[in-house]
Amino acid sequence: MMIQPDPGTPVAAPSPFQPPGRRRIRRWAALLIFALVLAVAVILVRQTGRSNSPPPAAEGHNHGVAPASDSAKPVMLSEEQARRIGITYAPVQMGPLGRVVRTVATISYDETRLKSVTARVDGWVERLYLDFTGKLVQVGEPLFTLYAPMLVSAQQELLLARRLRQSVAGGTPDAIRGADELLESARRRLLYWEVPAEDVAQIEASGVIRKSLTFRSPVRGVVIEKSVLGGQRIIAGETLYRIADLSTVWLEGEVFERDLSSVRLGLQVVAEFPALPGGPRTGRITYIYPTVDPETRTVRVRVELANPGLTLKPGMYATFRFAAATQPVLSVPRSAVLSTGRRDLVFVRLPDGMLVARDVTLGLATDERIEILTGLTASDTVVASATFLLDSESNLATLLGGMGSMPGMDISPSQPGQAAPRTPAKPAAPPDTMRMKMPAPDPHADHTPPSGE
Repeated sequence: MMIQPDPGTPVAAPSPFQPPGRRRIRRWAALLIFALVLAVAVILVRQTGRSNSPPPAAEGHNHGVAPASDSAKPVMLSEEQARRIGITYAPVQMGPLGRVVRTVATISYDETRLKSVTARVDGWVERLYLDFTGKLVQVGEPLFTLYAPMLVSAQQELLLARRLRQSVAGGTPDAIRGADELLESARRRLLYWEVPAEDVAQIEASGVIRKSLTFRSPVRGVVIEKSVLGGQRIIAGETLYRIADLSTVWLEGEVFERDLSSVRLGLQVVAEFPALPGGPRTGRITYIYPTVDPETRTVRVRVELANPGLTLKPGMYATFRFAAATQPVLSVPRSAVLSTGRRDLVFVRLPDGMLVARDVTLGLATDERIEILTGLTASDTVVASATFLLDSESNLATLLGGMGSMPGMDISPSQPGQAAPRTPAKPAAPPDTMRMKMPAPDPHADHTPPSGE
């Protein structure tokens, strides 16, 4: 039978002369209790900190990073402050931009003035007069002499028709008419083979058949291709020469796709040539090619240029420019636009002197001005210089305004007659759960009883 101790009976204090094993157990138990109490205190402190955390709007405000221009606030600067940082103003203008388009180009042959000299009959070249590429040739200048059996036969037919016409001179009208038609047919045959008319008349007058006939140049120009040699056998349809008339040349340039709206036929162009310094030429756009190069995103534009003295040579590099015709548009100086990467801003000066950032949509641009499609009116005045510094000032104002919403960071000036903002009361400190009553140290814990006890 177990006897329950009386609760009112005092318990005797442990004797300092207890065995060492019992004292060690009690020490470890005290350490375990201390660790448990410490863990509970840490949990309570964390829960208390979460309950006192700021609202989500304040949590999302990053006070360590200055806001971008997207959150810029209006700025008020005195004339002295504006002059000190170099701010100038410019009105928004309505008028043509006067944009100039420049591009590179090369000289090429006028394809409408190229001539190919071909053989009309089979034969052998006996003599070559035009014997190298690049030579300048005039109209009617001899090119080569050709022996062709078909030409010899045609000469014989011409002489026979000539004798027949003479023999029927006193005959009937039908016989005379038939002889005339035969004679004319023999002449046309030689002329169709490009035998010069003077040679045909000489053959007919002399009555002598020529073994070889001379062919002459039909155009004036420069030989750009020669594919015939002396003694060579040629066949009908074979190209012997290519001759280019360089009195007019083409200047072909590449215009970017974004500038096509400014290009039109008949537009005057000024061309300059590095090989001919100080001698710009003028011409007009005569053709705009209908396709866009998929790699360079450009369109070829052709300009015709007169070439007196043949100073312009095919393959020569050049640059040409023309004034782009535009309608009156709103524009501002290029320095007035501040691009943030996501937006394009300008600072507008209000009648009260406040400088306000405003979103704009950009259009065409020149070296000095840029078109404004939306966001401004002709009566506005914008900041034309030092926009970056002004943007920094605006961002600083936004930063300080955001910090004023933090507890204890209200730095906005109070208005006259307005009570000072109340400072929020500090939250009550959480209970100090880190403190606990530790058992008093046993002064006899390290005492070793006498061995006789």
